[in-house]
Amino acid sequence: MGDPKAPPLRVERLLRALDDHGVQYVVVGGLAAAAQGAGRVTFDIDVVPEWSTANLDRLADALRCLGAQSRVPDSVEPVALSLDSRSLRGFEVSTWRTDAGDLDVIIGTPTTDRGRLAGYDDLVDRGHRLEAYGLTITVADLSDIIESKQVLAREPDLAALPELRRLQARLASQQEPDKS
Repeated sequence: MGDPKAPPLRVERLLRALDDHGVQYVVVGGLAAAAQGAGRVTFDIDVVPEWSTANLDRLADALRCLGAQSRVPDSVEPVALSLDSRSLRGFEVSTWRTDAGDLDVIIGTPTTDRGRLAGYDDLVDRGHRLEAYGLTITVADLSDIIESKQVLAREPDLAALPELRRLQARLASQQEPDKS
């Protein structure tokens, strides 16, 4: 869930910066759902990066190139923090205000398996590589998006579930072989 007061979300610029720096990540949340056909508007991008030191350093480089500052809960203004793999590891969830909009970096998405998170390896294995915004991106499978929204059970997440379930059913029916 993003901040509608954030700089305008420039999805292609944000994702291009990650791509240019060789960051391995899976797009989750609203943008991943939208890339698969959902209609809800999103104000930020949520990603689950591969959690190695080298990849997190590449992510930190990309964030620095975007002028990123940390958005701290209950703080009006973003905060400048040191950006490297070590600082990124200090957060399970971090929000970065960039000149291309807000980017949430999360260690994984919640699952119904009592506190277990679906991390990069889980999500990339079930994810989908799509052509979007002039790039090839990996987005989480709708089943993972739906599960995380059910577990989080925040008002906006619950409001999104009916559309996501309809979209999931429609996509599944399109993938079924013709039985005629």
